[in-house]
Amino acid sequence: MQPDIVVIGGGTVGAAIAYGLAMRRQKVLLLDGDDGDFRAARANFGLVWLQGKGLDMPAYQALTRSSTELWRGFSDELEAESGIELFLEQNGGLAFCLGEEGLEKRRLDLLRLHNQRGGGEPDWEMLDRAALERLLPGVALGPKVAGASFGRRDGHANPLRLLAALHVALLRRGANVRHRARVNRIEPAGADFRLVLNGETLTAPRIVIAAGLGSSALARQVGLEVPLRPERGQVLVTERLARFLPLPASGLRQTDEGTIMIGATKDGHDFDVSTTTEAAASLSRKTTEIIPALAGVRLVRHWAGLRIMTPDSYPIYAESRSHPGAFVAICHSGVTLAAVHASLLAEAIAEGALPDTFSPFHQRRFDVPQAA
Repeated sequence: MQPDIVVIGGGTVGAAIAYGLAMRRQKVLLLDGDDGDFRAARANFGLVWLQGKGLDMPAYQALTRSSTELWRGFSDELEAESGIELFLEQNGGLAFCLGEEGLEKRRLDLLRLHNQRGGGEPDWEMLDRAALERLLPGVALGPKVAGASFGRRDGHANPLRLLAALHVALLRRGANVRHRARVNRIEPAGADFRLVLNGETLTAPRIVIAAGLGSSALARQVGLEVPLRPERGQVLVTERLARFLPLPASGLRQTDEGTIMIGATKDGHDFDVSTTTEAAASLSRKTTEIIPALAGVRLVRHWAGLRIMTPDSYPIYAESRSHPGAFVAICHSGVTLAAVHASLLAEAIAEGALPDTFSPFHQRRFDVPQAA
């Protein structure tokens, strides 16, 4: 049976869109890549995060706010559909600040974002050290910690469980999920698209390209120039500890299993996913400045993953003008934006056109007029 739509890319972005389409009674085929792909989903930190997002891009701040507002309902629905618990906690999140200058800089940065939004009630507040200590009873902070920003809408979830739940829910909704299915070429086939895989071809009237760092080459075949680059992020994971961190922080969170995730660096712009001792030392040093007691905790894992970055770091959502019915969806905040991908974006794609709210995310924003 020919699908209504094929989603190319089975990571968190593609799977969330496919899930949203399946929930809207679309006949969906999700094509997952092979084991050699650079999978951002398996290296995700797991934050559902608003504070600090959207500098000089108010549309992204608004999109992220919408997704954080939708996340609780999205989580409840997905858990019911899949039977997999996501361990969502959305009681706020922290960004620790070292030194009074760091605290003031954070305040000014968030105030600038707030002013760009156009006012209204802030989603955050600044906490001095005394207020932070009251919020984290029993946590001995390092002497350099002057305070933190507290984002009221922030939280975290288990990113691997999220991905698994999306795939299970897709199957239960009648979608077809194919693994190790790499698309080599996209060709027009009348009003449809022909996808050429290894040894076979598929056709569909609509496609969504959500293949992470592999999206540029595929999008080019349907008339979309999508500028992307990799950015390496390295993460440390500790042994399991008794629960002591009640809130996640930017770069520091305690998982549902009790481990502490520490990250993430921004230290490479090629396809190297090796880990470095320099990154481990830097992450460890900053963490122990915040919570000195973690210096005695055993590290059990150190991994690196590649973020999918656009020139301004913000998402790309677009439909091809030359090949109507071909969409592209690219972002590096797949967990935070999963709720909006499964709702607003999936609904727009199901209806066949992206609304004006997505126009700021078209890649034409990167076009630079050439001098005569």
